[in-house]
Amino acid sequence: MIEQGQSIPESVLTQLTADGMQKHTSDALFADKKVVVFAVPGAFTPTCSAAHLPGFVALADKIKAKGIDSIICVSVNDAFVMKAWGDAHNAEALLMLGDGDASFTKALGLEMDTETFGGVRSQRYAMIVDNGVVTQLNVEEPKTFEVSKAEVILEAL
Repeated sequence: MIEQGQSIPESVLTQLTADGMQKHTSDALFADKKVVVFAVPGAFTPTCSAAHLPGFVALADKIKAKGIDSIICVSVNDAFVMKAWGDAHNAEALLMLGDGDASFTKALGLEMDTETFGGVRSQRYAMIVDNGVVTQLNVEEPKTFEVSKAEVILEAL
């Protein structure tokens, strides 16, 4: 598992925009930027939709006011699902990125096998990345939602 002080591995995440499908490299997302990344086990799932994403949507302005260049939401879903989920939650201030093949999640060592729920998914976490280096990493224990909340990350900034 990635740790504080380590660099984000090379990877590609996807986003559906008005101009079509866009691929974002980890270098483009993180180089010379301060970024908050949070990941969820699945778009449109209960805790993710009721609390995790809405918390970051509600606090996006306050988080960005602390010097954050972007807030990225990642899930092992395709970019079409991530766009629909972002649209359903008014997440215009966030980058809603798909990790359809879980390559980013696996490169971080933060995958989990949910078996019949959906196969390989991401653990729930939030991190602060400064110029490609993880400076804060909060990974949830299974079936909890405490340390990756938007309020916790805002406090850490």
